[in-house]
Amino acid sequence: MQSNAALEYDYSLAKKFTFLTILFGFLGMLVGTIIAAQMAFPELNYYLGEYGTFSRLRPIHTNTVVFGFTVSGIFATWFYLGQRVLKVSIAESKFLMVIGNIQFWLYFIGALLATVSLVFGVSSSKEYAEYEWPFDIVVVVVWVLWGIGMMGLIGIRREKALYISVWYYLACFLGIAMLYLFNNMAIPTYFATEGLGSVLHSVSMYSGTNDALVQWWYGHNAVAFGFTVPIVGMIYYFLPKESGQAIYSYKLSLLSFWGLMFVYLWAGSHHLLWSTVPDWMQTMGSTFSIVLILPSWGSAINMLLTMKGEWNQLTENPIIKFMILASTFYMLSTIEGPIQAIKSVNAIAHFTDWIPGHVHDGTLGWVTFMIMASIFHMSPRMFKKEIYSKKLMETQFWLQITAVVLYFTSMWIAGITQGMMWRAVDEYGNLMYSFIDTVTVLHPYYTIRAVAGVLYLLGFIMFAYNIYKTMTSGRVLTQEPQFKSPMA
Repeated sequence: MQSNAALEYDYSLAKKFTFLTILFGFLGMLVGTIIAAQMAFPELNYYLGEYGTFSRLRPIHTNTVVFGFTVSGIFATWFYLGQRVLKVSIAESKFLMVIGNIQFWLYFIGALLATVSLVFGVSSSKEYAEYEWPFDIVVVVVWVLWGIGMMGLIGIRREKALYISVWYYLACFLGIAMLYLFNNMAIPTYFATEGLGSVLHSVSMYSGTNDALVQWWYGHNAVAFGFTVPIVGMIYYFLPKESGQAIYSYKLSLLSFWGLMFVYLWAGSHHLLWSTVPDWMQTMGSTFSIVLILPSWGSAINMLLTMKGEWNQLTENPIIKFMILASTFYMLSTIEGPIQAIKSVNAIAHFTDWIPGHVHDGTLGWVTFMIMASIFHMSPRMFKKEIYSKKLMETQFWLQITAVVLYFTSMWIAGITQGMMWRAVDEYGNLMYSFIDTVTVLHPYYTIRAVAGVLYLLGFIMFAYNIYKTMTSGRVLTQEPQFKSPMA
């Protein structure tokens, strides 16, 4: 163990996962922009051949941004802030360094192979769980390795109190471990049928309504423990560190934590309203979704009140801008979801474009903004270089804000238009519009979404370029900044 001298933290793993975050972020957003364009202009489906159709690219987009970009961001920030809040360097344990590096390479290679498998149509056809059983095993091994690394670091910590961010990362680990295992239980058909069929193919151990219930228990809580819990953990660390302000209320952070843990797990059945799922279960999903506003807004309000008396920092520091807008989009997304879970609203919203509108104001405005802000904060401290360009960061911010607003407003209008047209009947009770009528009406909104995708992708390329130039050309820092990140 080291003496009481200033700790030298080891950022090698944080750097590796940061590079992966940027790589998978670019790939996921590029594919997302292509499929948005394909929705607006269907002829684009033919230009990329069999492997470039919407049906092949859509699962690649969702899995790359969930299991590639977001999970890499979670790993990168953990290997950075985990050491700092626990006051221990991962390099103090050779075992933890080896585990961390095995985790990185297994994850990197596994993620690339899994993505290639989706290109070739190898899919379980379960939303957000398309990977077939061999890749599921790799995901589980990677996750267990991260758990061992996390628990190991906590075990050798010097700081006895566990800061609230650690609670959220632990919850992320435990929640996704449970969800992923149970939802992906499958029987490989090759082994169950004495060699018939593909070795990669499998059949879910659940069937019918039970399969749907387990799938959306998983699907909604993958959002909970992948897109919400760890990102809240990030902002509870990075916002105070960047602003120099203490968290407004530590008690509120704990109250919101336990609220999320107990309430979120029961909300998944709101994806199955008006289906064959028992009515009491649909009502439970709606009820818990509405209750979920309390812990979600508790966290978001706590973040915003942290800046009380220091709002001038928003005009001076673009990293704070990203974080505060992330919190604002978190509030927007977590009021919108419960509204959509009300049965009467869901009757209009279900299967419409309002749903991806809701998903993307959360993922683009909340998750991606917060991960980028975290990497901006980490960069001067990991690379010991000044951030390359504040002006570029400001431009990126406004470009991406414009993109998010264009995206969700176009999808809100498109979704509500769809829902109303599908329900419209004449005086004889006949449907007034055919399905293709709605498709025609929505074309302008799909075009706006495609434009929004291009703008957001451009902003992400600016972000990647800024980080690259920070590493290679940034002014060398002789001293680690205490709070505000230095930028040229």
